[in-house]
Amino acid sequence: MKTFRSIAKRFENAMVAATFAEAGEFETARQIVRDEEIRARKISRKTGSGYATKIAVNSAARSK
Repeated sequence: MKTFRSIAKRFENAMVAATFAEAGEFETARQIVRDEEIRARKISRKTGSGYATKIAVNSAARSK
């Protein structure tokens, strides 16, 4: 369910940015897109395979 909400929120932000762009508020639309990209990068850092690998290696090191 959390994934669906995340996707829905990203879609909503994209539509809001498109609406601002259509209205001629290009800077506001760019800011919304930038904020979404920053949020996505923060999430991918925590859930990416590199993060999972780091946790696995650290856990294995501690168990020795």
